[in-house]
Amino acid sequence: MHAQKKITIAIAEGDGIGPEIMKATLSILKATGAPLEFHHVEIGEKVYLRGFPTGIEPGTWDIIRKAKGFLKAPITTPQGGGFKSLNVTIRTTLGLYANIRPCVAYAPYIATKHPHMDVVIVRENEEDLYTGIEYRQTQDTVHALKIISRPGSEKIIRYAFEYALANNRKKVTCFIKDNILKLSDGLFHKIFDEVAKEYPTITADHWIVDIGAAKLADTPENFDVIVMPNLYGDILSDVAAQIAGSVGLAGSANIGENAAMFEAIHGSAPRRAGQNIANPSGLILASVLMLVHVGLPEEAAKIHNAWLKTIENGIHTYDIFEESVSRQKVGTQEFAEAIISRLGQLPQHLKPVHYNANKTLNLQREEKESKQKKQLVGIDIFIDSQQSVEEVLAQLKKVAFDPFSLKMISNRGAKVWPEKAPETSCVDSWRCRFVSPSKEQLPTNEDVAELLKRFAQQQIDFVKTESLYTFDGNPGYTVAQDEQ
Repeated sequence: MHAQKKITIAIAEGDGIGPEIMKATLSILKATGAPLEFHHVEIGEKVYLRGFPTGIEPGTWDIIRKAKGFLKAPITTPQGGGFKSLNVTIRTTLGLYANIRPCVAYAPYIATKHPHMDVVIVRENEEDLYTGIEYRQTQDTVHALKIISRPGSEKIIRYAFEYALANNRKKVTCFIKDNILKLSDGLFHKIFDEVAKEYPTITADHWIVDIGAAKLADTPENFDVIVMPNLYGDILSDVAAQIAGSVGLAGSANIGENAAMFEAIHGSAPRRAGQNIANPSGLILASVLMLVHVGLPEEAAKIHNAWLKTIENGIHTYDIFEESVSRQKVGTQEFAEAIISRLGQLPQHLKPVHYNANKTLNLQREEKESKQKKQLVGIDIFIDSQQSVEEVLAQLKKVAFDPFSLKMISNRGAKVWPEKAPETSCVDSWRCRFVSPSKEQLPTNEDVAELLKRFAQQQIDFVKTESLYTFDGNPGYTVAQDEQ
């Protein structure tokens, strides 16, 4: 018989407590006899400080790409210096669009107010404010760009429903803020409703994210799988992990079409480094998700059940140790040894886990919407000015020409012309909306260029522009009530 071919896994020990919890995790993986081959790579603080602003050297990408999975310990990003988030860089570069974070309670062995909690957060991983596109264009104002796309939203929403099907989950809930962000979050919500119709056996519902977060914190038992845009998912997956028992216990998977990364959701905790006290559970449970992903469900279940058995036997690290329920306080490596000694055992009180081979999820996209007729109808021009709205208005009246008419001036989203409320305070960034007053005389890009030329001639400091389009006659931009 031929020896089983080994599965290549890229390993990054990370910073702070990273090397200690990775050592513990690898010792458990090796003890299962799983056919894995580990390729170690260096990323994080030392690489940043060697002059690589992303925290990863170019040659490291090939090692990660060739591996079936990438198991990463937490890293430290140096303060200042314009260093980029390595997590965001890896996720976007490798197209790891789905972040999966199971948040489970382990009562009564780990303290929680929600002993029956079992929620999976499915977080979009590539878009939203996490594109990190920001601008400072005036003395007092910065802008951040929130990007929500149809393909990005459909991928993550379809993944959530397919995950629910594959894991016998009964409900998928969408958290959004489309009562305010009607276009961006509105698109996410619209696509959720479209995709949900394809899964009639899965209950689908949605919540505005603020009240949804309150309900999640109060009664998480009412949720099953929750799918969210990037920022909401980042925040609420930490909240969910903490109310389940501890952020330190949660692992996560970052899944793409051609690559996958697995990590604990907590940070590198440099204060705890080198003391053999850190809880390796988050990375251990991340490795369980990795084993399932690479097609080793038996080894995944063996580790997970041994971990559960260790927890219910009261062998705990300092962060979850409670005199009333714990029996032995252990260090990082001793905790790993306790798990290894229980491999092959099942928990008696906590629910044992069983994994099937990683099911192929049907993630093919449906045909896109038919193309809508797109027409340029105007432009928003942002200007930097310390003047009053009356002075700004006087300047703008000098530049308007057919086919443009000044429709509105706003400041931080509040309309200040026409009819500025006396209580509205203003900063130095003004949005000036020019539109065509006639549907028969729509502006062209040449007209836009001419308008900006006139701004320059009047020495009006324009710092940003946004073209205004309609799609099949519907505005593709936010419209004030009196603009209708």
